[in-house]
Amino acid sequence: MPVDIRRAADRAVTTTDWLQSRHSFSFGDHYDPHDTHFGLLLVNNDDIVAAGTGFATHQHRDMEILTWVLEGELTHQDSTGTRGVIYPGLAQRMSAGSGILHSETNDSTTQAVHFIQMWVIPDEAPITPSYQQDEVDNQLANVGLVTVASGIPGRDGALTLHNRAAALHVARLRAGDTITLPDAPYLHVFVARGDTRLEDGPELTGGDAARLTDSGGRRLNAEHTAEVLVWEMHAKLGG
Repeated sequence: MPVDIRRAADRAVTTTDWLQSRHSFSFGDHYDPHDTHFGLLLVNNDDIVAAGTGFATHQHRDMEILTWVLEGELTHQDSTGTRGVIYPGLAQRMSAGSGILHSETNDSTTQAVHFIQMWVIPDEAPITPSYQQDEVDNQLANVGLVTVASGIPGRDGALTLHNRAAALHVARLRAGDTITLPDAPYLHVFVARGDTRLEDGPELTGGDAARLTDSGGRRLNAEHTAEVLVWEMHAKLGG
């Protein structure tokens, strides 16, 4: 049951006058041929966008893009005519499909927005661009993993993911809580904030990630309050 621990401080960082983006994998100008993805997950960016700024209109295609806000609000607008405000507890998925233009802005005049953005490739391309969001805040009040997005047959999530081998789960844990991780060939466990400990393994704190192969359903214990994002993947890029 190999476990590869990636510490928060070791991530590449993009910093501008309005953005701090920490990358779990190669992204933009930060390229490492040995760290381009894990399983089906290509991007896990931990972004803080200053008040009154954001990403101007830009294009994506053939990508499933999941956004999870930790603090503040992020305004999304795209070329399909969709406009939405994403906030903590509201899950969002954008399927870029055959091509979509969108912007992501922080319209607050005082507060930064902190969010995690994750990308996986759809099973088929091209597909029609689409957008979906759903409120899961009430579900997160219970101990356990909440399936935020899923394409796995028979495993529905709040959002539909156009990849039959992947699902995203989220848990908000209190001190002393324990969750059992999915049994899957590939798991990416990202501690968005707080303190946890992997069963028979090390402590994981905010920004740390564990990449597990053939994990066998290990447990994760919360040392204090924590918010955890778990990608369950039953395939990897390239087969």
